[in-house]
Amino acid sequence: MSNVPQIKIPATYMRGGTSKGVFFSLTDLPKAAQVPGEARDKILQRVIGSPDPYGQQIDGMGGATSSTSKTVILAKSEQPDHDVDYLFGQVAINKAFVDWSGNCGNLTAAVGAFAISKGLVDASRIPENGICTVRIWQKNIGKTIIAHVPITNGEVQETGDFELDGVTFPAAEVVIEFMDPADGEGSMFPTGNVVDDLEVPGMGTFKATMINSGIPTIFVNAADIGYTGTELQKDINSDAVALEKFETMRAYGAVKMGLIKDISEAVARQHTPKIAFVAPATAYESSSGKQISAQEIDICVRALSMGKLHHAMMGTASVAIATAAAVEGTLVNLAAGGVERDSVSFGHPSGTLRVGAAATLEQGEWKVTKAVMSRSARVLMEGWVRIPGDTF
Repeated sequence: MSNVPQIKIPATYMRGGTSKGVFFSLTDLPKAAQVPGEARDKILQRVIGSPDPYGQQIDGMGGATSSTSKTVILAKSEQPDHDVDYLFGQVAINKAFVDWSGNCGNLTAAVGAFAISKGLVDASRIPENGICTVRIWQKNIGKTIIAHVPITNGEVQETGDFELDGVTFPAAEVVIEFMDPADGEGSMFPTGNVVDDLEVPGMGTFKATMINSGIPTIFVNAADIGYTGTELQKDINSDAVALEKFETMRAYGAVKMGLIKDISEAVARQHTPKIAFVAPATAYESSSGKQISAQEIDICVRALSMGKLHHAMMGTASVAIATAAAVEGTLVNLAAGGVERDSVSFGHPSGTLRVGAAATLEQGEWKVTKAVMSRSARVLMEGWVRIPGDTF
């Protein structure tokens, strides 16, 4: 039996948007984990408490959901005209892997605050009072994100009266701009179409909008798969058959988008693409009991993350929703009324969110220069995390 002492690693536990994660400065990690590889992955898994066959992550910092099984590594940026390099790792709960294939838009809200507090932003760029513009290089997808972080008396302001559905308490508003949000190389619509027929053996053929913006996302109509678009977590996550069907659709969509070559590869790429279903604006009761009227939203959207219905909405998926809503003829745009728009208010399980994006058609290709949303962030705990010394 091993009795190797534990080691301490400086870390900060933060909420960003409707997610939580463990944040590290790259230089604080053990040397072996300062570069990509097995040591890094094993350390992050052990910090979070994975792999856990019980699915609870009791022996780690994770919260046994896709929204709380997250890690972030930040460093002084190596990119010109950027302040911080942001690397996101989605830790699987019951499997031994870390998915590095995409960004976390919610935790992006906390990146600016962490970067400022850890000296990763040049002091000359931080006002005594006002807004600090933090230029973030998102390393997973190679994109620029701008976070506008409020500053009071030279320090990050975390408290305030901004309310975000899915987060219990108000906090300071952080405005985030996702620049050129189409994810990766090539077309924003990888198939070349705003709507495709997605054939799923054993299930049928479904209309689908597959988009690379914010994060690769597959949108289908709720009615086509037997839903209303007003479902809550309890309606989906307790149905193993339904979850398996969503995962099968996601796998075949990933192949059609060119993200994987065979559906068997989807199991090792759980973070991307996302799968979501849309419906016209409909009144419903949110998970907190809040009544959402059809008049206050343009569309209902439900999205799955890491195999489960998300309790609110992923930040990157929100970018995909806003972008797809701005492109005429997509399933998202049609469900939202089929009109030209530069912003959309959508209903999710925890409430509502408004996101802005404007799309233009240039030489036959749809382009979006940026998407904008508001989030909030807060430090929950800081100090050290401990892991057994023989973890890596």
